[in-house]
Amino acid sequence: MLVKLGAWLLLTPFLLVVAVALAADPPQVGDKDSSKAAASASSGATAGKTGDPELTEVEQQMLEKTNAQRARYGLPPLRAVRRLIQTARSHAAWMTNNRTLQHTNQPVGENIAMGQPTTDQAVHDWMNSPGHRANILSSSYTQTGVAAYRTPDGTIYWCQQFSP
Repeated sequence: MLVKLGAWLLLTPFLLVVAVALAADPPQVGDKDSSKAAASASSGATAGKTGDPELTEVEQQMLEKTNAQRARYGLPPLRAVRRLIQTARSHAAWMTNNRTLQHTNQPVGENIAMGQPTTDQAVHDWMNSPGHRANILSSSYTQTGVAAYRTPDGTIYWCQQFSP
């Protein structure tokens, strides 16, 4: 177990660099969503509307689409927080590099997905899944972090994390 932890600590910076490199060339999306489904902490980030943690364009879209769903049900918007953005990015990068869809072991609520070409499709699919929908519409959640990365073949891995 200690060897695995040591290997993970040594490989994590490499894996994140690979994920950032993958995100630098997002797939072209031809529909009205126009989202570039790849995100990175260091490429294309823009400041949030109220000085919140920096979100990439696709992360901002994920947050807005999620909060639009919450508003439809009379719930307050989720607030993006740095800690959850970082863990969502890290987990999305891990899934992308390992080509696997697997929940994190972090103590957070989490929605993950793979293969949806746009933020619209990812949020739509989550809203059509009872467990994912429950996370998005939970009144106990007030904070979130979101991320998306793509593999060289264009498969996108999505991650959304929640906490009270």
